[in-house]
Amino acid sequence: MKFTVDKHEKYVLIKLDENKLNSLISPQLKSELILTNTEGQRNIILDLSNVKYSDSSGLSSLLVGHRICKNAEGSFILTGINENIARLITISQLENILTIVGTVDEAIDLIFMEEIEKELKRELK
Repeated sequence: MKFTVDKHEKYVLIKLDENKLNSLISPQLKSELILTNTEGQRNIILDLSNVKYSDSSGLSSLLVGHRICKNAEGSFILTGINENIARLITISQLENILTIVGTVDEAIDLIFMEEIEKELKRELK
């Protein structure tokens, strides 16, 4: 699997450099997401702008990312999805579960806003 990882203080950006997110790539992506989470990162941005096609196993890896970040009280944000992947997410009725934004910058802004909200809530307790 070809990908790049860009680690920051509040989040990790993983950019998948593959055309397809299928049963050959999905297990490796799941492993990378879990490894990133066990290293202490709870906010993951997954940039799929190079991915043209995904099947159900690819969708499964996205749900794994969502679950591990949610369990860590973090965020899993998808960005750069194309029409085919958006359609698959809609058909699977996951558009209300997965967080999808248009650009990496929007995803970063969303994470920082959520982190500020969490910090304020902690201070109010």
